[in-house]
Amino acid sequence: MIRQPEPRVGFVGVGRMGANMARRLRDQQEAIVALYDRDPVMATNLATELGCEAAATPARVAEVAHVIFTVVSDDASMHQIFSATDRESLLCYAKDRLFLNCATLSPAVHIDVETLITNRGGRSLEVCMASSITQARQGTLYLMCGGRPDTFESAKPLLEKLSARLRYIGSAGEAAKVKALVNMVMNCNTAALAEGLGLGAALGLDLTMLRDVFAQTGAASRVLETDGEDMQNRTHDCYFSAAHAAKDSGIALALAKSAGVTIPLAQATYDQYLRLVALGKGEWDKSAISELTFKDRRSQFPRDTGGTC
Repeated sequence: MIRQPEPRVGFVGVGRMGANMARRLRDQQEAIVALYDRDPVMATNLATELGCEAAATPARVAEVAHVIFTVVSDDASMHQIFSATDRESLLCYAKDRLFLNCATLSPAVHIDVETLITNRGGRSLEVCMASSITQARQGTLYLMCGGRPDTFESAKPLLEKLSARLRYIGSAGEAAKVKALVNMVMNCNTAALAEGLGLGAALGLDLTMLRDVFAQTGAASRVLETDGEDMQNRTHDCYFSAAHAAKDSGIALALAKSAGVTIPLAQATYDQYLRLVALGKGEWDKSAISELTFKDRRSQFPRDTGGTC
């Protein structure tokens, strides 16, 4: 039997998540051949580290790679790199390529992108990530996939090098729906925890004690584990930004509107994250929502007049 050559892998979008996924695959002996990012310095630095090309355009990545991971920030960025009219678009070299699209986007965008790629002779799979930077580097991501079943099966060997758990959800757009709900609930949990700790501080309670009690009762959550200490200590180094939290809650709210469902908790959480972004803290971690609920932290936001501050 003739052994098939190993795929040549490229990345479009090498921010916090994309860069660490690329490092992980390089460690797993995958051939990373090209990287592109709208920040050329970021792309050049990582390309130097990994010993690959810093591509000048997304099209160049698709030209030299067989498998292309896209890890971009939002719907507009995804439309741009898959533009049907842009000569620098990934679609210029879509034929016989596999695109693994990892951003949290509106489900309709994943469906549109799959159609565009398929019409050009390529294959597409949405690969929604429910993990953070550390898991990307360690290869322990939780991945939810949407697209054709045969495309999922062909991508599994590569995706298993990035994940601790890999799950096929359904056709294009379905995994994006699930991811939107995951992040909606996570964001609501984060806002609730911030309010619980903020109120606890106002009542003069010891917050270390309070977090321990939360952990042993019905107030326990993954968010408590990841964000509770950071909220208490005001440590908001970014693992998942407040801006992304606002964007993802907005996707869930749009889905709820289309389904005729009212979700007031998600709306309130969205409004809080929009406040944080408006105050210039969108690049802080989502744990920074606690800055809006602790009474003694109001002075940090002298122009803020809304909400529970």
